[in-house]
Amino acid sequence: MSSVALNEMFAHPALFYRTGQEYAEQTVSFVRDGLAAGEPVAVAVPGPNLELIRSGLGADAQDVLLLDMTEAGRNPGRIIPGVLRAFADSHPEKRVRIIGEPIWAGRSPVEYPACAQHEALINAAFEGRAATILCPYDESRLDAEVLADARVTHPTVITGGREQVSGVYDWQAVVARYNEALVPAADAAVFPFGAEELPEARHFAVGRAGLLGLTGQRLQDVELAVAELTTNSVVHGGGRGTVHIWAEAGQVVCEVRDRGRLIDPLAGRRPPTRGQIGGRGLMLVHYVADLVRVHTSDEGTAVRFYLSH
Repeated sequence: MSSVALNEMFAHPALFYRTGQEYAEQTVSFVRDGLAAGEPVAVAVPGPNLELIRSGLGADAQDVLLLDMTEAGRNPGRIIPGVLRAFADSHPEKRVRIIGEPIWAGRSPVEYPACAQHEALINAAFEGRAATILCPYDESRLDAEVLADARVTHPTVITGGREQVSGVYDWQAVVARYNEALVPAADAAVFPFGAEELPEARHFAVGRAGLLGLTGQRLQDVELAVAELTTNSVVHGGGRGTVHIWAEAGQVVCEVRDRGRLIDPLAGRRPPTRGQIGGRGLMLVHYVADLVRVHTSDEGTAVRFYLSH
């Protein structure tokens, strides 16, 4: 099969909607078309919209994987491996059909850059795959900037029930634009480390996180994430780095900085292959954190993760 034909196998339209009725009609029709074609179907959207689709499908809902995106996709960085690829990879011999709504009005400004990059990176993660991923956007509640970005991250856009080619589609541009510089808080506690200080770096982060109010499983999440990131710094980031940790808006924020450059835009979002050794560190961080932000340049890389109490 030619590369052109392979690329045509993947479809990634954005659905712009204004009312609950329009949303239900468009999404339920999309799901039923998939079921009629014998395609496995998954729906991952925020809770209230999930109920609209469940209600609209009636008895057909039992044939669809239904996920609340506010839980499954709380951290947008784990949606590709944990939701989209997990479902598609479980049906390797069939074309799959998925509704994924990662951006809703309740998303915070600090989360949005990771959401926009996620939408862009779907195109790289599914290039050549037999899949259709429909991404709804609420025109009545989302900012104009968000809707403009949707036209850049999706090759086609559905408005008023009509699908049209986006004239501004350029997913790489969105990945680059939201590769924003990250500056640690002025009051952040800082710990420099090298290979000999990896255990101390973990203990430092866990101790500070405890002082900032994290307990139980959340402290274990800090330890795991810092262990993975600091080890990556030693192995791939020039052998040394720094850990920064502080409190911000009810969350504990931890950032690991080093001199390496992350060149793979899908790092941490590509499920490991069977028998793969290594390469799981950043993905594990995505799975335990509520949000992960990454900035990389010729000067180095910063990986920042957020944990709620």
